[in-house]
Amino acid sequence: METLSAISENLQKGKANVVKELVQAALDSGIAAETILEEGLLSGMDIIGTKFKNNEIYVPEVMIAARAMTAGMEVLKPVLAETGVKSRGKVVIGTVKGDLHDIGKNLVKMMMEGKGIEVIDLGTDVSAERFINAALENGARIIACSALLTTTMPEMRKVVELLKEKGLRDSFTVMIGGAPVTEGYRQSIGADIYTPDAGSAAEEASKILAGHGDDSVD
Repeated sequence: METLSAISENLQKGKANVVKELVQAALDSGIAAETILEEGLLSGMDIIGTKFKNNEIYVPEVMIAARAMTAGMEVLKPVLAETGVKSRGKVVIGTVKGDLHDIGKNLVKMMMEGKGIEVIDLGTDVSAERFINAALENGARIIACSALLTTTMPEMRKVVELLKEKGLRDSFTVMIGGAPVTEGYRQSIGADIYTPDAGSAAEEASKILAGHGDDSVD
């Protein structure tokens, strides 16, 4: 439908006010909220995610598109709640204890939300205990830990170890990322998934929540 492709196109251009108006117009014309979400907003963010992953666009463009997505969701959320449409699943995300960097984490959050995932953002300086408590309280399936300093990376190991201590290791998928983090480090601490960029992180989370992907804790 023309309105849905216009929502997608304007979202990609970051035109938040236009997206908001188009979402309302789509609702007024009788298009289902879930269809607007899937074929308008999420399809637009999918394209943004792919372009970002391929280095065709950069952080500012992603942030502007994400703002437009948020504007559209403001109109859509109450209607989705009424119709009982659920998110694709929940992820708890944060930058680990001792680390105050959040640009990478914020990008991952935006990309995940762009795939219809509900993200509980704990911010920065998050302890292992807090990650786990938030995941339990919110019914999240994935714990996503970010670090930009090599000195704070051991906190990621603590998350994995604390889950084991509590007998919860099989209940959650632990994702890790950040500039100094590597696949080798993931293996050494026993986390489930390492991704090198925000687009890949969102894709992997989407696969896990859909019951696919290389999910070693299933």
